[in-house]
Amino acid sequence: MFEDDGYALETLAVRAGQIRSPEGEHAEALFPTSSYVFPSAAEAAARFSGERPGNVYSRYTNPTVRMFEERIAALEGGEAAVATASGMAAITSVCMAFLSAGDKVVCSRSVFGTTTALFNRYMQKFGVEVEFVDLTDMSAWQAAVDEKTRLVFLETPSNPLCEVADVKALADIAHAKGALLVVDNCFCTPALQRPLKLGADIVVHSATKYLDGQGRCVGGVAVGRRELMEELVVYLRTAGPTMSAFNAWVFLKGLETLGLRMRAHSESAMQLARWLQEQPQVEGVNYAGLESHPGHELARAQQTAFGGVLSFRVAGGRDAAWRVIDATRIMSLTANLGDAKTTIVHPATTTHGRLSEEEKARAGITENLIRVSVGLENIEDLQGDLARGFALLDA
Repeated sequence: MFEDDGYALETLAVRAGQIRSPEGEHAEALFPTSSYVFPSAAEAAARFSGERPGNVYSRYTNPTVRMFEERIAALEGGEAAVATASGMAAITSVCMAFLSAGDKVVCSRSVFGTTTALFNRYMQKFGVEVEFVDLTDMSAWQAAVDEKTRLVFLETPSNPLCEVADVKALADIAHAKGALLVVDNCFCTPALQRPLKLGADIVVHSATKYLDGQGRCVGGVAVGRRELMEELVVYLRTAGPTMSAFNAWVFLKGLETLGLRMRAHSESAMQLARWLQEQPQVEGVNYAGLESHPGHELARAQQTAFGGVLSFRVAGGRDAAWRVIDATRIMSLTANLGDAKTTIVHPATTTHGRLSEEEKARAGITENLIRVSVGLENIEDLQGDLARGFALLDA
């Protein structure tokens, strides 16, 4: 196993967590097995009881999955990680491990639509109180987080408006009331932002996005202190929202190029955001890399770059947004993000389509809003792809 001795992120992304089998393979091995053979009945009993470490059953112990967990923990600066079947499974696992009836969750209003649905439709169903606040309104967070609050949950930058939260300040608010701060770091990844170093207790990811980087597999992960992750392991062992060994192997290969890709995504997104500002058909651009963005200075302090996701509003309503989207030939119309291929989507009718009209309005999800996850194609080709749709609005 490669030990972290103060190495840089790029080195950890390639080397951390690897376990070599007796075969001495250079690439990470894939272990597609459901169970393991024990050398003796006593050893089997010791492993099942937890008295001795080792593989027991692939629902919660698999060498390939463990390599992915150790690598992403090293990148995030956490002590341990727990991989899950999807990003939403990671969030659900955190909720099930740390929430009980009568507890309270305070959540940013600017989160992925399915996260909102999880809290509203299911956590409240089991007696958990949920309160939503504006991501950047510190007085609202201060007022909402009380002695009943167990989890404070947010994304930064947010989806899809790219709002930026002050992680350190929110950590102070959460910890003052004995709550855990959970940060979805999907948009930045540890290549650009490390919330644990800013005071967060748990970081969650949809590994489906940038950690993979090529839209191949679905998975999730939570990272944090070892004692917190041990609580998640108990839930994983019981409920089984397990990451497959194959998906973990794919994510391991994705992590090797994470730093390179995130820099390239960020550079192209910045160029596209500045170009969009100059287009007469665009009413506004949401990207923290722009000096005009209200969270620009905070993002500069917390992040090393601004990421690959942006959103913008076109003149007109849903019809105008759909015309621009449908005119693209390079960009993929899909709700996924973090791919080498640029994706484009209409949040109001897809990622946030299940929210009520009131919830959309509060979250700033308007009918003329378009989200783009900038990939690795030539930037001039991407600009031309959007220009084709803008021309239709002038016709």
